[in-house]
Amino acid sequence: MKQVCQVCNNYCELEEGQAGRCRARRNINGKIVSENYGKITSMALDPIEKKPLRRFCPGSQILSVGSYGCNLNCPFCQNYEISFSNGRDVHIVDVMPQELLKQALALRNKGNIGVAFTYNEPLIGYEYVRDASCLVHEAGMKNVLVTNGAATIETLWQVLPYIDAMNIDLKGFTREYYEMLGGSLGAVKEFIRTAAENCHVELTTLIVPGENDSPREMRELSEWIASVDPEIALHVTRFFPKWKMKDRNATDIGQVYELAEIAQRNLAYVYTGNC
Repeated sequence: MKQVCQVCNNYCELEEGQAGRCRARRNINGKIVSENYGKITSMALDPIEKKPLRRFCPGSQILSVGSYGCNLNCPFCQNYEISFSNGRDVHIVDVMPQELLKQALALRNKGNIGVAFTYNEPLIGYEYVRDASCLVHEAGMKNVLVTNGAATIETLWQVLPYIDAMNIDLKGFTREYYEMLGGSLGAVKEFIRTAAENCHVELTTLIVPGENDSPREMRELSEWIASVDPEIALHVTRFFPKWKMKDRNATDIGQVYELAEIAQRNLAYVYTGNC
């Protein structure tokens, strides 16, 4: 029986046995299930600034974990090996929520403050994020979510009570650009608004030459962020040729600084990255 996945804004209609665009959810016996639950492809103790978060627990370390799959189709993806995987072509270690908590607690003596769900898109497997972050929260440690914001608000609320901070990609500020990436600007804006009302939020915009690099777009983007909260930090980051965009040049450093200066007219905290 065909079922509609309600986790993200793609609303994939899946026949029995079919996987969604994210490659991590499948219709099995008439029920949409997460196939990447506890399937960890990446794990590292990272500086919190690498998420990137600059105004949340600066100087701390956080245990960062990721699985496989993503619900967008960004041609410049930095982690395409896992984001565009179906889990059969990558190395996987099973780490159930209780074991993840155990590892997080064991790393406290190295400065670890909790767990960051990152690397691929965590919310396509929100069940794991929900279950693990609940345990981490109950243990008095912090939870961080690094996400593209392309999940439904209903999915967001599954994890939001346990999340202390997020970095959300705001990939650009035109409907056409988001459609090219397989997403919805309106949906991401709603996601950001909801998250910002309930936890610490910082945003990242990767500046891709010829795509989202106009001063006008940055002005409109930063004005909108300011309308939500002018103290939301924005990370303006430099693009490097990757995956399907190896034919592009890296973003000019001067342009990154110019766009950051435009954003600073509207926002209290603007940071440049990859420069």
